[in-house]
Amino acid sequence: MRDAVIIIPARYASTRYPAKPLATLTGANGVARSLLERSVMAARAAAVANRGVTGVYVATDDDRIKAEAKRIGAEVIMTDPSCANGTERVAQAVTRAGLTQPIIVNLQGDAPLTPPHFVSALIAAMRADDTRQVATPVLRCDREALDNFRTDRKAGRVGGTTVVRDALGNAIYFSKEVIPYADGLKPGDEIPVFHHVGLYAYTPEALRLYAGLTAGQLEKIEGLEQLRFLEHGHRIAAVEVSAPGAAFWELNNPSDVPLIEGYLKRMGMD
Repeated sequence: MRDAVIIIPARYASTRYPAKPLATLTGANGVARSLLERSVMAARAAAVANRGVTGVYVATDDDRIKAEAKRIGAEVIMTDPSCANGTERVAQAVTRAGLTQPIIVNLQGDAPLTPPHFVSALIAAMRADDTRQVATPVLRCDREALDNFRTDRKAGRVGGTTVVRDALGNAIYFSKEVIPYADGLKPGDEIPVFHHVGLYAYTPEALRLYAGLTAGQLEKIEGLEQLRFLEHGHRIAAVEVSAPGAAFWELNNPSDVPLIEGYLKRMGMD
């Protein structure tokens, strides 16, 4: 069994939502916790649920985020402000901390609703096939999730990400638009839109490869770091997960705060 480590990349200077990791979200018990604390809680729950997860770290370049991580007892790896995205930050954190685990999990710092079994599915997929270099979970949209995507687009907000896959379960493309086109769906039709969950697993070799690749046109246009792998001809396994009775959404914009707080309350998450 190959060991894994979870790293949460967190930056202060988000373009769409500055200081986002320090934004507070109130849970079902009425207690407000920072987004970073809720992300660390999700990572710790995933670590408990998975044998062989040997550590949880926050990777940041900001002393304010470092202070919040220390307050909640999280281990911190400091990285350069020049890291362009979470994958670059995770790659640098692995090198700086001398981590040797063969599976590196990147739990995005804006996804506090990530259930432990999403991480379990991802680690299991990497362990089941040692030729996989990169894997990420995808969640088939229900009507509520699809409506959330459409609401964001109609309001001109850049929100969550969708993905289309090939017949082998590998990602073909990721987009901030809703893909594939699904406006003609009838009531009762299966929704063909998959929500890309902000979670990745890589081998150390894939992270070293990524650090040496240049950002392509599609990555720059979409603002999606994972497209760098696809543009350079490298596969990403898109592992389907499910969350019956639960809701999933990332904190992309300030307008997402009440939505996520509503989900926390609905699911009884403190």
